[in-house]
Amino acid sequence: MATEPMTSPPDEDGLPGPASSDVLTAEEPARQAPEESRPVGRIGRWLPRYSWSGTVGALLLGYSALTPSLLPRGWLLQGLIAGINAAIGYGIGEGVAWFVREFTDRRPSPVLRRRAWQVLAVLGAVLGLVMLWLGQRWQADIHHLMGLDAPASFSSAGIVVVAAIVFAAFVGLGRGIRRLTRWVMRQAGRLLPRRLARPLAVVVVGVLVIFLVNGVLFQGLVGAANTAFSAKDGGTEEGAVRPTAPERSGSPDSLVSWDSLGLQGRNFVGTGPTPQELRRFSGRPAQEPVRVYTGLASADDVAERAALAVRDLERAGGFDRQALVVITTTGTGWVDPAASDSLEYELNGDTAMVAMQYSYLPSWLSFLVDQVKARDAGRALFDAVYGAWSQLPPDRRPALYVFGESLGTFGGEAAFSGLADITNRTDGVLWAGPPNFNELWRGAVENREPDSPEWLPVYEAGRSVRFADAAPDLDQPAGPWGQPRVAYLQNASDPIVWWSPRLLLHRPDWLRGTRGPDVSPSMFWMPFVTFWQVTADLVFAVGVPDGHGHVYVADYVNGWAHVAQPPGWTHSDTERLRQLVLADWQRTLAD
Repeated sequence: MATEPMTSPPDEDGLPGPASSDVLTAEEPARQAPEESRPVGRIGRWLPRYSWSGTVGALLLGYSALTPSLLPRGWLLQGLIAGINAAIGYGIGEGVAWFVREFTDRRPSPVLRRRAWQVLAVLGAVLGLVMLWLGQRWQADIHHLMGLDAPASFSSAGIVVVAAIVFAAFVGLGRGIRRLTRWVMRQAGRLLPRRLARPLAVVVVGVLVIFLVNGVLFQGLVGAANTAFSAKDGGTEEGAVRPTAPERSGSPDSLVSWDSLGLQGRNFVGTGPTPQELRRFSGRPAQEPVRVYTGLASADDVAERAALAVRDLERAGGFDRQALVVITTTGTGWVDPAASDSLEYELNGDTAMVAMQYSYLPSWLSFLVDQVKARDAGRALFDAVYGAWSQLPPDRRPALYVFGESLGTFGGEAAFSGLADITNRTDGVLWAGPPNFNELWRGAVENREPDSPEWLPVYEAGRSVRFADAAPDLDQPAGPWGQPRVAYLQNASDPIVWWSPRLLLHRPDWLRGTRGPDVSPSMFWMPFVTFWQVTADLVFAVGVPDGHGHVYVADYVNGWAHVAQPPGWTHSDTERLRQLVLADWQRTLAD
């Protein structure tokens, strides 16, 4: 009985077969070229070719990217995520096929291969249409959860085109790496046995790729971004005016020059409520709030910038105020004006705030590459301020608070060894949008009471630390909240809070049980897919309404009211200030 030849057919099917193997050994130099390079006619020879098993993986993971994530997405971002997932799926499908080929001898007939492609073409098209339709519905649901109008149309054609381009680019890159590995294997095979040549080639190419991606490409992109944003740092945004009041850095009396503050430093000291605006809100005479800041150009290193900030704070009378706030900034040195304005209104200007720049990069990029700088800056600034504050007589010390948002919470936490250290050296802490890798935050969340969800944990009955997705959450649980108070603001839909490499292979607790109020009930965890979806959400985390994503505008009012407990402050004052702060934020967006 004749047997089927063990060579691959002229058309690519990608089903298990010896000629579709992704690895050539050093003893097989005469093996056929990769199937994607074999000509199949005038047009076909110029088109990339894909295996059946890889295509199955690509379709499954690509379609899964249409499932809902934390934030609303447009067609361009959706196509990008789908393309990345499809490329990962293709690699997984090829890996499974290679594993099967290595351990089985049976090969499908040409008829079976042809039928398999026909079935895949039909099922793939039908499933694609279904998933695009479901994707449109899921996106409408997420928009409604965040108080947004559903998109008028969900550009399915655009998603497919972008996904196909991204998929082809990543698979092409992978095939280039594979060809390089084969070439190294052949060269090594001339001198070494096959068992040594194959792993050696993989190691050599792997090290080369890591070096190029991390040491050349990534660092080059970071360097280019740093250069671009450092040039922008020299500007001044509309509305930021050099202060004349001695209570501000950058003023004629200040030890810190206006030009050295950087873009965000000038925004911080050159804006904010005036004594007249504070008086209109409170109905009482108000003080000029103290705002002190040092930029990257203000001193040579982080320790000198912190020391300079303390000297300017002393000069401005910051240690004579009712409250002194140490702020660890985010990325470019930004301080959320909603956070600083809120406390100044609540204490009628009897405040001092000090902050320091540590990077030129925007928050989402600093989140990935500047964690060490944030930690060093937070520790240096708090230690310098605390050193001067602790030398004052106890009855003359202002209340000492700590504030940070996003990466600023990471830097703020770095100043303390634990919760006991916070309660011993501060009068309260307000942190918003903490990254998932924050140690103190993570410790409290992991040790929460069993019946509380990860997105709204209850730690030690709320006696010292409380968490809030919405403002009323700070009133829970009903037991006493002692002194000093630590408050974490964390929206259930904030990707900064929930992004973690563990999402690749582990289902997070925030997707178990009861969901956050603005997290789609249709969202579910999938290996690889959820990680890339939440990663993409990072870039657009602030492009949503207040109270969602990484936006905490009005909730700062409630946060400071609970942490600082202003004398005579009422619930109606909170509601009035929330409306005022929201209106200012909306005007800024409109401008």
